[in-house]
Amino acid sequence: MERKKGHYLGTEIDEKWWKRYRRDHLFARGTGEYWLEEDRFCFRRYLTKQPICIPFERAVQIKLGKWHAGRWSGGLLVLKILWSKDGQSLSSGFVVSRNASDTHDLKAELEGRIGTGTGA
Repeated sequence: MERKKGHYLGTEIDEKWWKRYRRDHLFARGTGEYWLEEDRFCFRRYLTKQPICIPFERAVQIKLGKWHAGRWSGGLLVLKILWSKDGQSLSSGFVVSRNASDTHDLKAELEGRIGTGTGA
């Protein structure tokens, strides 16, 4: 998949906006670019080297909303990837498009990849 512009809103613990996950470079919000690899979703904030990557085998569910991690998205849809890491339930939020249809399309594609570990 080609890289596309987006915005990372943060990662919550147990879907609680006041419980932000602070490890592994997941605390800082920011604008950047996202892409899909065969086995994971990746997002790299501008001015950083290390992307945030969420393996599909750890993903549990994909949701949409207007808020995430205490941030309102200005009316744009937020793509929320619910996943687990080190025994914790996490929810990472991304604004991936100004177009709701594009966000719904990406949600459907991600849902098709969850649990397979192969992208099939």
